[in-house]
Amino acid sequence: MKTLTSVTWEARKIMAAEKLTKGRFIQIIFLMTVLVTAFVWRTVTYDESEGGSINAETCELTAEKCINTQSNKSLKLSLSPYPAVANQIIEIQIHNIDVKPEATVEGVNMYMGIIPVTFEKKPEGWVGRFSVPECMHDEMQWAININQGKKKIIAVFTTKK
Repeated sequence: MKTLTSVTWEARKIMAAEKLTKGRFIQIIFLMTVLVTAFVWRTVTYDESEGGSINAETCELTAEKCINTQSNKSLKLSLSPYPAVANQIIEIQIHNIDVKPEATVEGVNMYMGIIPVTFEKKPEGWVGRFSVPECMHDEMQWAININQGKKKIIAVFTTKK
């Protein structure tokens, strides 16, 4: 009959760790050096201005125009119907540009997914159509992220139930 001490001793023999050889020690030191170097390099070269939305113009979207919140300039964007209503087709019109814009819509108050905007060329400019879902709040703020080549515009609007 085996005692508890002899069972513990046998288990220790089975789970014996490998010896730390000179080769393994050099491998561990090499990997630690690579990791520390990568961490220090990324920390030193980090630039906060690399984000895409920092250089974007932001404006408050109304029925007639989009007013830039930083400079009070009027951008040539309009929203129809205004005020926007959830679960209905909403149109955004972009005037005086030649290149087809790309845009997505995202919730500001809460994440409601990313909604693509499909644009069509009209005589008065580009018209994009999209629909936003109804939120549990009475009012929901949305942001349209518009890319026109290198120029980015974030137009913010509100929907009501």
